[in-house]
Amino acid sequence: GRRSFGERVCCVVSVSSQTDGSWSCSGVVLSRGPALVLCQGAVFTPFLRDGPTAWSQPRALLPAALRPCPRILVLQPPAGTRVPALGLDAPSGGLQQHEAGLLALVPCAAFQQALGRAFGPAEQWRFGGEAAGDDPRALHWFAWLRVPGLDTPGEGWTARASASCLRKGEGLLACGSPFGDLCPDLFLNTLSRGVVSNLAGEENALILTDARCLPGTEGGGAFLPSPDGSRLVAVITASFCWKGAEWVGLTLLCSLAAILSSSASILGEAGVVVPPVPGRVAAVPAGSGQDPLGWVALVECGASWGSGVLLAPRLLLTCRHVVEAGVLPATTLNGRVIFTTEESSPFDVAVVELEESVPSFIPPCPADSFLPGEEVSVVGFGALGRACGPSVTVGVLSAVVAVAGRPVMLQTTCAVHGGSSGGPLISSRSGRLLGIVASNTRDTGVGSTYPHLNFCIPITILQPPIAHYQHTGDPAAFAGLNGASEGVQAAWRLQRQPGLPSKL
Repeated sequence: GRRSFGERVCCVVSVSSQTDGSWSCSGVVLSRGPALVLCQGAVFTPFLRDGPTAWSQPRALLPAALRPCPRILVLQPPAGTRVPALGLDAPSGGLQQHEAGLLALVPCAAFQQALGRAFGPAEQWRFGGEAAGDDPRALHWFAWLRVPGLDTPGEGWTARASASCLRKGEGLLACGSPFGDLCPDLFLNTLSRGVVSNLAGEENALILTDARCLPGTEGGGAFLPSPDGSRLVAVITASFCWKGAEWVGLTLLCSLAAILSSSASILGEAGVVVPPVPGRVAAVPAGSGQDPLGWVALVECGASWGSGVLLAPRLLLTCRHVVEAGVLPATTLNGRVIFTTEESSPFDVAVVELEESVPSFIPPCPADSFLPGEEVSVVGFGALGRACGPSVTVGVLSAVVAVAGRPVMLQTTCAVHGGSSGGPLISSRSGRLLGIVASNTRDTGVGSTYPHLNFCIPITILQPPIAHYQHTGDPAAFAGLNGASEGVQAAWRLQRQPGLPSKL
């Protein structure tokens, strides 16, 4: 029978020449009449006549910008076993290879502007994973390929959706081929699920997702799953994001609508009419009506920042290490620290009373139990600070550490970064507040940070003193957090028993 959109939209793009070697990435088939493939432009870096400096100009690059005669191939799967999530074909012996020609390399100005605003140069952001040069100047460039072998009479453009109505926390499905054409029989059109972690730029030109992608998936697609068929909403731009030496565990996407807008005139010169991206009505999330994005606050102390969770209109909970400077200048509300745990306490907690109430605030509902393996989310200002508002990442509650039968530490697989500390951990199932983020993991032996292994303070530890304080107004209600047992101390030292310092 006739194959669906999802089965035919993903591919691998290979570019090679005898003098410049072979490079590859993922791509998406955007039209069958005429057949057009879109991919990340950086794969063409080794083939530019003027070298990487060509990426610095604001105008599109035509085929004459390439050195003579690179061979461009588009690889697609044959008809075979369907992957249910997207309807994609699994390999069933051999790949379809089609010769392609470059129409143009096009810069996306809206994405470039959003990059500049969201990722400040002083913070040493790097976006890795593209083997063909890793030049940051190529990040906002995309390649349009004409593939006559994919022409299908009577078919037009693939199903698309605008990114302008995306919501943080909304589900995404990423599809790309890890390692490009290295071993497509194994890796072609690999799927990864995640959520919209953050958004920036005009009509959400820049999207961050916690869907886990690998080098070679650049140029692949990000889809909005839907019962009536998935729709392409963005293109994978960088599989890895680094802030200084810290891998943040997020994937960078560019809105498809922004690419199409930037490409319309150059494609028009080639006789290709770009239809408008259909509008989209944002779905209304089901649940209690509580919005976890409304619980989280940016906590600034001097030049540093962290996150905090609002528990009441004037009560904020965060981490001690976030407020160590002792003052809290904030964007809209000032507060004073009324309690911090001692340095010797394993519970890294600070309590802040705001000078003014947050209007129309609906407090979170605290959890009273924890279910290992359940889906959870973290909301906070990790990595990006105030640039784009709070980010959302999802994972599972990977472990509940108990001492004497009482939960004292929660572990999750959500991506957590510097600046996330103090933010809320939320159950995706119930919408309840499970705890606050205290730290991710750093291996001091090798200098690596692991964003997907992090630790949170259970709300069941914090709720009794919070309730006592709300009843009495006496900050001494929190003093008990300083009296943890040796077992609790050992758990938060990340070692089984006292001895040599843990390497974590």
